[in-house]
Amino acid sequence: MDEAIDVRHLSVNYDETSALWDISASIPSGNLVGIIGPNGAGKSTLLKAMLGFIKPLSGSVTFFGQPFKKVKERVAYVPQKGDIDWDFPITVLDVTLMGRYQKLKRLKWYRKADKEAALKILAKLEMDTLADRHISELSGGQQQRLFIARALLQEADILLLDEPFAAIDQTTETMLIKLLKELKNQGKTILVVHHDLKTAAAYFDRALLLNTSLVASGLTKEVLTKDNLARTYGAKGELLEEATRLSKAEKAGLI
Repeated sequence: MDEAIDVRHLSVNYDETSALWDISASIPSGNLVGIIGPNGAGKSTLLKAMLGFIKPLSGSVTFFGQPFKKVKERVAYVPQKGDIDWDFPITVLDVTLMGRYQKLKRLKWYRKADKEAALKILAKLEMDTLADRHISELSGGQQQRLFIARALLQEADILLLDEPFAAIDQTTETMLIKLLKELKNQGKTILVVHHDLKTAAAYFDRALLLNTSLVASGLTKEVLTKDNLARTYGAKGELLEEATRLSKAEKAGLI
């Protein structure tokens, strides 16, 4: 299986404090991968360092064997909702069309086909009726869907999503995970910073378990073990494992 992403010995410091330490991991193409760990573990920092938004202390990252700058059209990023200025005067359709920005540099202006494609994606996310709305009028779930629409319009091969399921309604979460699994089945590679351990096994093929350093990487069922959780979350590890077990049992109708 070809590698979509290769991270080698990546370290990041904030004010001489280690945020990430010596992270090395390879992500095969066509996988849906969860980046999992406690608050402050460096999950969002990892995505930003991979994209060059934060300068690493050391290490390297390649996408399909190339640095990000050489393949940036093939990599889409969905930031946390809190990183967005929702009062900026722009409509839902205009934000979605930003997914065509790399192509726009060559074409100078959006084509009719671009707008039609944007509206089609918004319809898939049940957002087409909001196309002319200002982004400040959106709910939390709609805000998250909007930036995923932008990423989809980019037609990237790799998607990096920072906490897409945080503070959204269950309907939106169900819609988004279904969509991400469809994209994975189409061969896309998707990395998701995720905070809810209870759903990780059901959502992701593979996982990176992170707490400043990399605790474990691989198939989700092999990563989310009692020992690995204890190493990542400390004394909370057993409680988290039990919560995950109960969640699986509940979904299976056993309790």
